[in-house]
Amino acid sequence: MSDELKDKVALVTGASSGIGRATALLCAASGARVALVGRQREALEEVAGEIVGQGGAEAMSIVADVTVEEDARRAVDQTVERFGGLDVLINAAGVLMNGSIESTTLTGWDEMLNVNLRAVFHLMQLAAPHLERCGGNIVNVSSVTGLRAFPGVLAYCVSKAGVDQLTRCAALELAPKGVRVNAVNPGVVKTEVHLRGGMTTENYATFLEHSKQTHPLGRVGEAREIAELILFLASDRASWITGATYSIDGGRAQTCAR
Repeated sequence: MSDELKDKVALVTGASSGIGRATALLCAASGARVALVGRQREALEEVAGEIVGQGGAEAMSIVADVTVEEDARRAVDQTVERFGGLDVLINAAGVLMNGSIESTTLTGWDEMLNVNLRAVFHLMQLAAPHLERCGGNIVNVSSVTGLRAFPGVLAYCVSKAGVDQLTRCAALELAPKGVRVNAVNPGVVKTEVHLRGGMTTENYATFLEHSKQTHPLGRVGEAREIAELILFLASDRASWITGATYSIDGGRAQTCAR
């Protein structure tokens, strides 16, 4: 355990699994009081229990759908009410579905843009006044697909490119108020997002094996590795970094089709 976020308050969306879960655990281990936001109460309670078990700081579970405006507002309000403020907002909630320009439905498009981009904007907007009071910061979880184009995941790519530009624009606007805004752009990471997006277990195993070839370092990432970068950006070690979109992808963004 470290004390990099000692006495800080962090709100983490998508905290019940994957990168969000790993980030919440790491923030707590680094001294932060953590608000865990997600849709599954039981999964959130498991993370909260793990935080207590590892001797982390206080954690609270907030069952909320970040795409519902009142839920998002309640998540921020309850965090501030419980902990007395907000220092770090980490937007890790996200969904992924396959689809091309020809096959993506409007419903699928709206779902991915609502979760991956609209909700991120709304939570940043809600959190900004609280972050301004303490010189806090925001870390958004984007993707290598925000930096590079990939076929078959059109809406996902667009949503993550939107997150990157949102990060840069907000960073310029909030910098005079002492608030930093950054994003991380992971490559393929072992989480549940592909399975929840409709990929079968067998196809997912094949996809992970193939990804060893598409990532120059020869493997996919672990959620904890992404969480480490998020922690760095959320900490005072990154006090002169804002508007950055950091690749953490085993070199994936450097490759070209061949």
